[in-house]
Amino acid sequence: MKKFIKIVGWLFIILLVIIIAGVSYIKLALPNVGAAAVIKIDATPERLARGEYLANHVTICIDCHSKRDWTRFSGPLTDNTYGQGGEIFNQAFGFPGVFYARNITPEGITRYTDGELFRVITTGVNKEGKAMFPVMPYPYYGRMDEEDIKSIIVYIRSLKPIKNDVPPSVPDFPMSIIINTIPKKASLTKMPAKTDVINYGGYMVNAAACKECHTKFEKGQLVAGTEFGGGREFPFPDGSFVRSGNITPDDATGIGKWTEETFVNLFRTRSDSATLHTKIQPGEFTSLMPWTMYGKMNDEDLKAIYAYLKTLKPISNAVVKFTAPKS
Repeated sequence: MKKFIKIVGWLFIILLVIIIAGVSYIKLALPNVGAAAVIKIDATPERLARGEYLANHVTICIDCHSKRDWTRFSGPLTDNTYGQGGEIFNQAFGFPGVFYARNITPEGITRYTDGELFRVITTGVNKEGKAMFPVMPYPYYGRMDEEDIKSIIVYIRSLKPIKNDVPPSVPDFPMSIIINTIPKKASLTKMPAKTDVINYGGYMVNAAACKECHTKFEKGQLVAGTEFGGGREFPFPDGSFVRSGNITPDDATGIGKWTEETFVNLFRTRSDSATLHTKIQPGEFTSLMPWTMYGKMNDEDLKAIYAYLKTLKPISNAVVKFTAPKS
């Protein structure tokens, strides 16, 4: 019996050493995406214009890094807050911790070199080499065209500086350990020609991170097999819930019977001035999707996105888009 207890004791010690070694490796050696490139991006007018378009209407960096007015439909941005950060993403939204959008105006990013900004946008590793939780969908941005990322950097450096000190993000345990395993080296691609409509549409869908919101989300991650099928739940402070729509080409529950015109017009009508100035009372239906921003995408890009979505595998998932708060 003593020999058995001794063996069990040694096995426990060995297991403990392995666990400690593994955790130490994750905490000390990861994330490992390489050093930030030493680059200086030339701020051309073309890059500035492209970056403004992407950051406001495709990757919508300005959406999460600004303040939204939830008294109006779809929460359009509040003037004079563009890029200031401070938006909170916490356990109430299903996140494993408390995460804040950073200040991306020059006031918040002056200390970053262009290479460090490029690395954090495409890999989620900040200036200090620390991993970010992918509230900012950097795994998608890491598959974009290098030129598009450079254009976004040129644009955010042009924003009006706003002083806004944002608290540090704090992941819960065990995410505080796991978070270091998430960043991966960027797998940059070349943007397909716009004449290659479906592949170009796929590029835009990735850049807009459509899958992130239109996929079920549980325990801090997307549910495999439900991609683009909708149903991700977003709670509001008043106790109501809004859920993302099914954007697969399922005839009954998705966009299978939608025409290209129907798809484009939805973006236009949900971002027009009449809709956006409609006041929303507590408990009334609204949308988390920033139609104000996506609705200003050009027709060519929206049509390409539609063409790509129509190639997806249909998923039957009838989504109840809104649940009013309990009285």
